[in-house]
Amino acid sequence: MVVLGSVTGDHATAGLDYPRWVFFRSKVSPPTDADDRAVPGLIGSATPGKGRPTPKRKTSEALNKRPLVPADRKAAGKSAREANKEARNREYQAMQTGDERYLPVKDKGAVRRYVRDYVDARWNLGEFFLPVAMIFVVANLFLKGNPNAAAAAILVLYVIVLVTIIDAYIMWRKLKKKLRAKFGDDTFMRGLAMYAVMRAFQLRRARLPKVLVKHGEYPS
Repeated sequence: MVVLGSVTGDHATAGLDYPRWVFFRSKVSPPTDADDRAVPGLIGSATPGKGRPTPKRKTSEALNKRPLVPADRKAAGKSAREANKEARNREYQAMQTGDERYLPVKDKGAVRRYVRDYVDARWNLGEFFLPVAMIFVVANLFLKGNPNAAAAAILVLYVIVLVTIIDAYIMWRKLKKKLRAKFGDDTFMRGLAMYAVMRAFQLRRARLPKVLVKHGEYPS
């Protein structure tokens, strides 16, 4: 703060050549917390604090940080293994019972359930393909000495493969129409054709999730 003052006293008697009036800066010390609390109740005085100093930012961040690696790795690993084992057990039970809550993501949903029930209710040639193929492989071992018979067996196998593919195509065309009629939009169709065909080519007893319908019990 700049104030106007006069030079008097020793400076004048000492013969110093000062002007009669000079400008000088008064030093005003900043108010302290003690000054704010000196007279309670005055206008502009500070309100009482919370009784403890505000923690620094570094201190707060340090308190909020959690270790990425637990202190007891052995106990944490054991807990994680038990949780994974429990999840696998729930998933296995869901595969047996069809419980939607714990099924894998690829099998969840009403649409996937409808596809499985439709495929399981149908007699698919693809479900017999694996046993028939195994028979032809074994037969081919005994027909090595007879090239004509071996060639005929391979030809028959190719015909069976072609017929099963045609049967799977017909199955999907019919199933696709039923899905559109029941669920409407086609956005859910992605991946369903392969899902249905792969299930149709599996042995009925080996299908997962387990078959829950009998032959001929088509979903409504």
